[in-house]
Amino acid sequence: MALFGFEKETLLDLTVNVIPLGILLFFIGAFALFNPFGLDPVFSGLQFSLMVSMFLLLAVLTYYAGRAIEGAEEEADHAAIADGDTETLEDGDAGDEESADDDELPEE
Repeated sequence: MALFGFEKETLLDLTVNVIPLGILLFFIGAFALFNPFGLDPVFSGLQFSLMVSMFLLLAVLTYYAGRAIEGAEEEADHAAIADGDTETLEDGDAGDEESADDDELPEE
């Protein structure tokens, strides 16, 4: 299942940015509900504008990073197909290499 047009592997790569987005969203909600610094329109407005702008900038950056990751994966797949190297397209190549090394060990 693709979320926002991203594959599962890309979403796992983007969790590095999704976790700070969640933290920012938590603090935006917490400061909106419980205002520990009092209600001063200038300082509260400055506080919320900083938090919301960082949230929006990180969300946009995360989206474009996801698009770049997907584009790089597609280019690598197309390059592998053009070279005739279908082994790089399969999942679990590292496990195959390890098993090949195990086959070469002498039996006891």
